[in-house]
Amino acid sequence: MAEALKLTAYVGERDRTADALLADALMDVFDAHGLRTSALLRGTEGFGVKHRLQTQSLLTLSEDLPIVALAVDEAPRIEAALADVRSACSGGLVTVERAQIVEQGRYGGGAAVDAGEELKLTVYVGRGARVGSRPAYVAVVDALHSSGLAGASVLLGLDGHVGGVRRRATFLGSNAEVPLMVLSVGSGESVVWALALLEAMDCETTVTLERVRVCRRDGVAVGEPHGDPSAGAEAWQKLTVYASEQSTHAGQPLQATLVRRLRREGAAGATVLRGIWGYHGDHEPHGERFWSLRRHVPSIAVVLDTAANMGRWFEIVAELTGETGLVTSEVVPWHLDGTDSAGNVA
Repeated sequence: MAEALKLTAYVGERDRTADALLADALMDVFDAHGLRTSALLRGTEGFGVKHRLQTQSLLTLSEDLPIVALAVDEAPRIEAALADVRSACSGGLVTVERAQIVEQGRYGGGAAVDAGEELKLTVYVGRGARVGSRPAYVAVVDALHSSGLAGASVLLGLDGHVGGVRRRATFLGSNAEVPLMVLSVGSGESVVWALALLEAMDCETTVTLERVRVCRRDGVAVGEPHGDPSAGAEAWQKLTVYASEQSTHAGQPLQATLVRRLRREGAAGATVLRGIWGYHGDHEPHGERFWSLRRHVPSIAVVLDTAANMGRWFEIVAELTGETGLVTSEVVPWHLDGTDSAGNVA
């Protein structure tokens, strides 16, 4: 496995540089530096360092939805691109996290995975890719589900790189090659099984691994958010809440309730992303179907703040996920919030 870094920028859909939309400028930076894997995602709800609510549920606020631009590659390439990303991003939030790229052809028994670890396994694959007669992302989710991973969600990209080649969505095109991200969480043992199944698929993918801690599963507490002393006192943390768009708390949509509560209480930022297919816990894989009258798709909320503040936000997350959802914690060793930076990429 190759040591890598994952760079993620959280911005607004209407944010601009001097001559372009910021989201497009970031993807141009990734392209100019020849980064191996990237994806541009549109959120459905969120707020950032300026605490301005962005949501598709209100017409007046739906024209500036959250945007997440991320890229993964070996550390020297990400570090080389970081200066241009910082120059473009005068606002928003940029984070850098550690990851490992599982090389194609080494997904199976050759992968050095500790069975006792908890890991996030991410698969990047083209939207139109197929495994046999099925969409590749459906086959990937089935493999993750059968391997015992705690949850998986498929996120559709608007733009991105697969194998170093940029693919952009167009209004009238089939967009078959635009990348999808399949996010999943599970034990090292389940990841080993999943990697073996992914290896058997005749499909071009990029696979990454990151360390996480599972904190809650279907309303049951199984761990606490953790810091990383080696990352420095200024390091941030990330909480991720995996649920369904139909999940509720006190009769209200879970993720929207979470975002508004965190914004009111003063959290640094939160973004909600809608999936198109996936599962969590013991539920069978599910998602959008043409003939369905109700949306039953995955929903992911990402909460970012300092380690010192995260305990407070975790209390809110724990309260709202008292009956459902999968909650994980990750360390963010480096961030740039538009005004200053902290941590150390290395």
